[in-house]
Amino acid sequence: MAFHTMQSIILTGKIDADGHLRLDVLTSLVSGDVEVKMTIQPIQSEQSFAATYDFSDLAGTLNWQGDSVVAQRNLRDEWGTVL
Repeated sequence: MAFHTMQSIILTGKIDADGHLRLDVLTSLVSGDVEVKMTIQPIQSEQSFAATYDFSDLAGTLNWQGDSVVAQRNLRDEWGTVL
């Protein structure tokens, strides 16, 4: 009996107009029955992702009071004492 390890394959495919995904995958496994596990996840382009959320409510300005460099050094020094 030949022993072959499991193969993990990630690929992209296309769903046709009838809703079918057709795959033809070449493997190095010997002929015989295999268990196939599939996760089908739609590909979301960066452009469509940006359109799904409006970040304009997060935009704004900060009116800083004081010396920002001194404040940053104070924070950094606090972090150093925690360790």
